[in-house]
Amino acid sequence: MSQAPHSTLNAETLCQISEDILVLARKQGATAAEAAASTGKGLSVTVRLGEVESIEYNQDKGMGVTVYLGQSKGSASTSDFSRKAIAETVEAALTIARHTSADPFSGLADPELFAREFPDLDLYHPWSIDADLAAELARRCEAAARDSDPRIHNSEGGSLGTSEGLSVYANSLGFVGKRQSSQHSLSCSVIAEDLKGGMQRDYWYDVARNASALASPESIGKIAAERAVRRLDARKLPTTRAPVIFENQVASSILGHLASAISGGSLYRKSSFLLDSLGKTLFPEHIRIYEEPLRPKGLGSASFDSEGVATCNRDIISEGILQGYILDSYSGRKLQMATTGNAGGVHNLTLEPGSRSLQEMIREMGRGLLVTELIGFGINMVTGDYSRGAAGFWIENGEIQYPVEEITIAGSLQAMFKGMQMVGNDLLIHGNTGCSSILIDEMMIAGE
Repeated sequence: MSQAPHSTLNAETLCQISEDILVLARKQGATAAEAAASTGKGLSVTVRLGEVESIEYNQDKGMGVTVYLGQSKGSASTSDFSRKAIAETVEAALTIARHTSADPFSGLADPELFAREFPDLDLYHPWSIDADLAAELARRCEAAARDSDPRIHNSEGGSLGTSEGLSVYANSLGFVGKRQSSQHSLSCSVIAEDLKGGMQRDYWYDVARNASALASPESIGKIAAERAVRRLDARKLPTTRAPVIFENQVASSILGHLASAISGGSLYRKSSFLLDSLGKTLFPEHIRIYEEPLRPKGLGSASFDSEGVATCNRDIISEGILQGYILDSYSGRKLQMATTGNAGGVHNLTLEPGSRSLQEMIREMGRGLLVTELIGFGINMVTGDYSRGAAGFWIENGEIQYPVEEITIAGSLQAMFKGMQMVGNDLLIHGNTGCSSILIDEMMIAGE
């Protein structure tokens, strides 16, 4: 069996460790097994009021094993890659499997669905940056925010983070897959104060696989300051019903609710308001929502899922109609369907942009609410009931009139989906979800 110090954990070594795990599992009676091994490192630096507040380095490794005794399953993990620890981890997984009831739906994925091609998705761009330079970039970001407006009187800091990692997944049906990726981010959060002593906080950030694709520290800082200052002198609203625009930054949460409702676990547990919705019209005809796992440099990109199943670009909503669920092998079997290559979640879930700018959407809405922040999580996934605290801006005559706070917006996700009148052209991708601003025809706005 291989034994390797952390400093030599390359792809070849991780593959060997995974193979050693599978061999041990078979020798000890497992009828099937899967192993995952990973290593990663990162740097995070935060600067506040021009001074370095924290510097964190991390270097991690871990491996996990899942074994099957027939259809009884057991899993265990460790961060120790020594021969003894690996053997103990395999034995622990087997012990759990021996005491677990058989589940007719458990087991490895169908080998016919395993990925056979591994295109280069351009996900690995390591950043050779030390703490001093990271602190300088974070300091520039914060300084740009503080210098941009005299009403920025305090700061929660500027932060830079960079990480890279390598992982291997292998199973006893012969699949071996490797992933190597990097991720870098820069952010700033500041506090604005008006003449009456009222304070508002806001932030901005950017994240990318390649550091060269990040927005400049100065632009991130200035946007954070602008967002904080524009919220000053916020008012409350009387309770009313009106159209609502979700700014792109918060609109992505609506896609997250859709993904949760059509995920296999929610469906087979019958805890979703979208049971039996495949092929049904959930949105207006102009709405298209898709996942794009093979997108170059995408933060959610992967050529195979966490079971080794090949991923593919596909429409989830097309012309408003639900085209497919989000399934792994287990939930697929429970629902008598095939996996969709989503073990581990969706990949670059995206709402196709429309043609109008946010300003054009505001003009066309005429009167209503622009939501720029959501607070709390009042979502009932069984019924679709939706209620969340919010802040933003009140619109009259197609123009922003004043900022608002301490309000609640409410409705049902079913009605919100069907009421998506307009999608903006301001596509924002800040992670695994890409979304533009969304205009919903009407919601209840609870205020004073």
